Order: sequence, then structure tokens, then C-alpha cells
Amino acid sequence: QVQFVESGGGLVQPGGSLRLSCASSGFTFSRNTMSWYRQAPGKERELVAFIRSTGGTVYADSVKGRFTISRDNAKNTVYLQMNSLKPEDTAVYYCYTYAAREDYWGQGTQVTVSS
Repeated sequence: QVQFVESGGGLVQPGGSLRLSCASSGFTFSRNTMSWYRQAPGKERELVAFIRSTGGTVYADSVKGRFTISRDNAKNTVYLQMNSLKPEDTAVYYCYTYAAREDYWGQGTQVTVSS
């Protein structure tokens, strides 16, 4: 079955950096588009970025130039490098993929940006 293990969240000061990881199993990782979403308290879940199997990437306007999504197909892992973090980036971050006609979500990792 599809499984994700997310890591890398935590508390960071404004302007700081974090790198999230999502280790995957149970599907052909290299063929799948992988995404990061986030959900802040009281808000809907929103797309942060995704990376296609070809390596092409798309970002939400709010994170362009600050966040970088990447993948390592040998490790079945997708990453989200987050720089110049702002308080409004505070949220639970989830990795996501669509496989075998189903949606799969990670358990989420908390990112808190605060001084």
C-alpha cells in the first residue's frame, strides 16, 4: 500500500529555512507527480508546489522564489526546501500523490514560523 513518511518540520524564526522530506513506498515513485500542500489553522488546504515525473515544477505565487521542490527517484523521496520563511507560512505541510485512481496524503508535518 502507499505510504509516506514526512519529516523536517519544526519551529523557525522569520527569515529562516527548513527542508521537508517525504519518503514514499507502495507505488512507482518515478512515474508520479508529487505535490506538497499546506493547511493553516482555520483555512483550507492549499497547493504549495508540485513536481512532475519529468522534473518540471509548479509553485504557488505565495512561495515562488523562496521554496524549491525536488525529488530523488533513487530514494523515492520528494523534498521541499523552504527559505526566507514568513509567519504566514505557518501550517501543517502534507505530501500528496494520485496513484491507482486514489488520492494519497502524508500524515503532515508542522511548520511554525515565529519569533
